Parts: sequence; C-alpha cells; structure tokens
Amino acid sequence: MALKAKEVEIIPTRDIFVGDVKAPVTLTEYGDYESEACAKVNEVVDKLLKRYHGQMRFNFRHFPLTKIHQHAMKAAEASLGAAQEGKFWEMHNTLFAHRRRLGAISLREYAKDVGVNNKKFLENLMDCTYGWSVRSDLLEGLDKGVRDVPAFFINGELFTGRPTYENLCKGIEAALSQGKKKKKPTTVKA
Repeated sequence: MALKAKEVEIIPTRDIFVGDVKAPVTLTEYGDYESEACAKVNEVVDKLLKRYHGQMRFNFRHFPLTKIHQHAMKAAEASLGAAQEGKFWEMHNTLFAHRRRLGAISLREYAKDVGVNNKKFLENLMDCTYGWSVRSDLLEGLDKGVRDVPAFFINGELFTGRPTYENLCKGIEAALSQGKKKKKPTTVKA
C-alpha cells in the first residue's frame, strides 16, 4: 500500500487584500521584501489606504529579485506561511521593517512576534512549502510586463509613473472618476 502525501491547500496572495472588498479601486503591487524602494512605497500605500478608505483595496504580490536579493524568496515564503494563519499583513509590514535581516532564524522569530502559532513554520520554510505560490506570483508578474519593483497596477492597468504618493493619488482619482462614468444610468426617451 502506497502512502499518499498530504496535500496542503495554500491561500494564495491573489486572494489576500486589505481594504473594503467592495471598493471600486484595486491597487496591486508586485514587490520584493529586501528592496529599499518597496519598503519606502509601503509607507505610501499605508497613507493611500487611509486616504481612500472604503474606496480602495490593496493586494501585494511577490516578485523577488533573487539575483540581487538572496533572502527575498524566503521572506516571500514566510509571508505566505503567516497568511495561512491570517497574519499576512502583520508579517508583510514586519518584513519591510526588518528588510536587512531576513535570514531563516529571523523569519521564524518575526512569525512568532506577529502571532503565527505553526510549530512547523521553519520546517515549511526549509521545505519550500510556499515556494510554488511565490513563483506563481513572479510568473504572473512577468506575463503582465513587470520587470522591476515596485510595480503597480490600478484596476488591472499597469501604472507607469513614479510610485509617489501624489502620482498614485492621481491614478486612483482617475480610476474613481472612470468608475463613476460607467455607473451613470442611461436614460431612454419613450
């Protein structure tokens, strides 16, 4: 009798959002936890979420630049490990705050700090349990034209400007006004 390996169902990042689920604008970022630019823009995203509360939701997708950031892949996997216990956003912010210390032991400590209780967290990290999910984000980003981080999409459209607070506000405002135009009912004269 052959033993069947237990399949682990993984909550993918494409299903993890912060913000109102019915928000008319979805802001998606492809990023890397070791990137200084991504860490800076994470603060911008926090401000945008406050400014557009109820109007915008945010999704972070993994795009680890492994050729220049040796810990980016494992950090992304760690965020997915935390996501399985509903702690993605806590881990996400912790990883950016500690982007210069992302070794495996540090990742385990950060997971504990944010409330992850999985005793096999480090084992899952070493076994690359979440590696395919990170790779899936990376390949999807490449298919969409992402080549560097941070890369943003507003309602599925690539944002081409510099990702400053002001520029992203303009992009979100444009998406909001475009959404309002679509919602106007047409009147037909009888």
